[in-house]
Amino acid sequence: MSSSQEATKRPPLRGGWFLTLFAAEEMPAAIVTYVALLMFLQLEMAPALATLLSAFLFLPWVLKSFMRSWVRRVGHFKQVLHIIEALLFVSLILLAFSFGTVNDKWLNGKCLVFLALFLVSLLCAWHELAARMYYERMLRPVFQRILTAPKLASSQVAVIFTYGALIFLVGTLQVYFRQMISYSWAMGCYVAAGLFLLFAFHHMIWLRNPRVGDSGAKHSLGGSVKAELRIIDRIREQKGWWRPVLILFLLLLPQGLMFHARVLYLYMPRANNGLGCSIQEIGFAQGTVGVIAFSVGLFLGRRLVRHYSLERIFWPLALSLVLSPFVYLGMTIWPPQALWQLCLCTMIAQLLFGLGLGICRLPISAISGARYRNTINMLQIPLVSAALFVPMALSGLLVEQLGFNLYFLINALCAPVCLLGVKLLKPKLI
Repeated sequence: MSSSQEATKRPPLRGGWFLTLFAAEEMPAAIVTYVALLMFLQLEMAPALATLLSAFLFLPWVLKSFMRSWVRRVGHFKQVLHIIEALLFVSLILLAFSFGTVNDKWLNGKCLVFLALFLVSLLCAWHELAARMYYERMLRPVFQRILTAPKLASSQVAVIFTYGALIFLVGTLQVYFRQMISYSWAMGCYVAAGLFLLFAFHHMIWLRNPRVGDSGAKHSLGGSVKAELRIIDRIREQKGWWRPVLILFLLLLPQGLMFHARVLYLYMPRANNGLGCSIQEIGFAQGTVGVIAFSVGLFLGRRLVRHYSLERIFWPLALSLVLSPFVYLGMTIWPPQALWQLCLCTMIAQLLFGLGLGICRLPISAISGARYRNTINMLQIPLVSAALFVPMALSGLLVEQLGFNLYFLINALCAPVCLLGVKLLKPKLI
């Protein structure tokens, strides 16, 4: 057998880089997606400001596709990944350092924390872009399909570690150091940076240069933005392009309103009608049990779509996607009295969310259009992040004005309204 045939049948999987590449990305990404809100709340920010800043951390993911052609221009994805991972390590160190300046009268420590988190988010978005391109060039499509499940599992394990174990560590340090919140978060960030550095060293050893490069791509940074704008203009030329955009927004609106409000409800003291949970309890319920349930729901949703097709399973999964707010409405009426009850409610809500999330691919494929099917993966994360941005940003302000009971009631009631809007728009989608 020739060496080329052997390379075709035996993909370069040594070192398990296809697992650690995405797990390394999920650690800092989980910090900016889930943990950042708790950081802001523990720095005594008001809920309205905390949710607004947390939503702004999603902006790099909304705009990441504009860097696609520029990343392709280099062609050496291995070197790009090494550079980004080195910068991510430095940004996590800066995040830890910024917590040490919170009580400094000469520095605005809270502002530095946000800027460090935004830098982490920006680098994570670029890392996801480069990692996906590297992965697609190192492995043939048949191997990519085989490795989808283990790759997803490794990513979710990284989220569980960050959103579960890291928060538990920080909470334990706060008890040990008698409520030294800033110092505890700094120590937690140093631990996360150290673990991320191990991933970076592992990739320096095991990543290989792709067999296929993109030396023909000559886009500069500005040219990359223009190239993506041309794709958007071509999509907008399609008749009725706004319908799938509106459908995507309606499908994700109940989840967007709930995304940060659920953490506020768990964290805020009972005097403010919250549950007054410790961050260890939040980390276990949301970051461990919730993430596992979300992963199981995501896996089951993909299996259902593969078995029945997205069109046949659309409405059951759409119903699943918008049912989560009813769980939190029930929690405001009958507050859980024990940790296992909280975990059970979180498990149900996250399972429903993961189960229904796959249907977002239908409006995204309609946005992409028949001529641009290859842009679906490129558009999915930016469009979902954009649809969630406004309701996430406003959720804290609405909670302050309405209270949790009325807020989750409105959140739940908007679900059937959104489904009705999707029902009216969907026949014109395809």
